[in-house]
Amino acid sequence: MASDPTARPELGNIVVGVDGSPSARTAALWAAAEADQRGRPLRLVHAVDTDRRALFANADTIQTVREAGRDLLTETANAVHECFPDLTVTRELSRQEPIAGLRASAGRRGTIVVGHRGLGGFSTLMLGSVGLGVAARADVPVIVVRGESERPEAGSVTAAVSDATDLGWLLFAAAEADARKAVLRLVSVWNVLTHVGRVATMLDDLDGIARARVQQVKDLADQVREVYPDLIVGHHVETGTSTPGILIEASVHTDLVVMGRGRRPLGIGPSLGRVAHTLIHHAHCPVEIVPSSFAAGDDESGESGESGTTTAGTTTG
Repeated sequence: MASDPTARPELGNIVVGVDGSPSARTAALWAAAEADQRGRPLRLVHAVDTDRRALFANADTIQTVREAGRDLLTETANAVHECFPDLTVTRELSRQEPIAGLRASAGRRGTIVVGHRGLGGFSTLMLGSVGLGVAARADVPVIVVRGESERPEAGSVTAAVSDATDLGWLLFAAAEADARKAVLRLVSVWNVLTHVGRVATMLDDLDGIARARVQQVKDLADQVREVYPDLIVGHHVETGTSTPGILIEASVHTDLVVMGRGRRPLGIGPSLGRVAHTLIHHAHCPVEIVPSSFAAGDDESGESGESGTTTAGTTTG
């Protein structure tokens, strides 16, 4: 049955990747707070990639890797439990490589949370390859946790919008704001340079394009208010020559930046555009990437490993 594109989306369970890095520990605690706000369980996933390692490592090495992974999951679960004693937390030791393991654990309706860098790399320049790969390939929302961990709440969620086709994932941003009892801010960047040089483009055409963008963003805000009548929704069209720069500046004053992710032509290759790529590397707050194909009205969870216990036993695969 087709889903209703204007229905309130249901925020799914939270799956967070842990790898022993400080960034992953911060992401796990942020994910726990997110799960608590949603009233959903938290699943900690550590992917040890033993399916591949088994091709060149002996059994003792594989066992050592698994034991270290179990210890990491237990340590992280204990840290989460100290901050959120009533939160349902499960643990998964996945045999798959990290990107595949996180995607499998999230199923069809979960939300994946990752830190802004993994083990290794330059902390100020690089997003970990796992985080980047998940953000580009996952079929569910992915949140990259960035910014200062002790940063005070701003009480707002910012959605980076463009046109009417954004409504589907925008309602997911509205659900995030609603869960936080926060304001939803719609920000659209109108970059005149994207229109200069086109055939038959005149100054009056540019003025008309700008007015059309303002109207489109206003219409999006009105549609969100129809679905969430109690949610405060603001909207603004910013003029500038650097879309990523304006969105990064906006991230200073918000708790979460949400943006949609389309598909590449013919479905070939990762579908993370330049703006999203820059934002998840340099934003001052967590960034959520929502695939445009993510169906708001589909309530079939498909999530794996849900548990009713506070700290479930470690599983493999």
